[in-house]
Amino acid sequence: MRVRSFLRTLAAAALAFAAVGTTSAQAAPESYDIDAVHSAVIFRIHHFGAGYSYGRFNELSGKLVFDEANAAASSIAVEVKATSVDTANAKRDDHLRGPDFFDVAQFPTITFKSTAIKAAGATSYDVTGDLSMHGVTKSVTVRMEKTGAGKDAWGMFRVGFEGTMTVKRSDFGMKYGLDNGALGDEVRMTLSFEGARK
Repeated sequence: MRVRSFLRTLAAAALAFAAVGTTSAQAAPESYDIDAVHSAVIFRIHHFGAGYSYGRFNELSGKLVFDEANAAASSIAVEVKATSVDTANAKRDDHLRGPDFFDVAQFPTITFKSTAIKAAGATSYDVTGDLSMHGVTKSVTVRMEKTGAGKDAWGMFRVGFEGTMTVKRSDFGMKYGLDNGALGDEVRMTLSFEGARK
């Protein structure tokens, strides 16, 4: 009887250990590559105090680590090619690439690297990180919403996030058009990312 009791105890302990191992594996952070084709960085700026002008960047890449159970274990790093700026006007785009704005010859990339991520609701996250643009790095916080998750037609698991933040371009050394009111200082940026799990 003692042998049977010992074996039952040993079996129960083994099952409990296996269950803990499975739970830990399920809760582990997942790594994703940002899918540039299904992601976007869009911006808008006030023009002469009247309407808004919109633009986007067409080339970006990055990595996402997401832990739904522990937001603090998550992270994101994004790199945008400044030369890919696109406002649907070639002359304006050339101006934006020049020294008055992004100065892509000196500063070819815009980067964002998270430094802290906190849950802000069931599907909301406050993402704080370093935004580097035009040779200047500033800490910013953006509220990101999880927009969904699921497998695509090829069985690849995907997750999506979107958020909006406002930055002052003068904080990043871009002051062209401020003195005569041609362009506003505040730039609203919409960040929409879809990641494909590795």
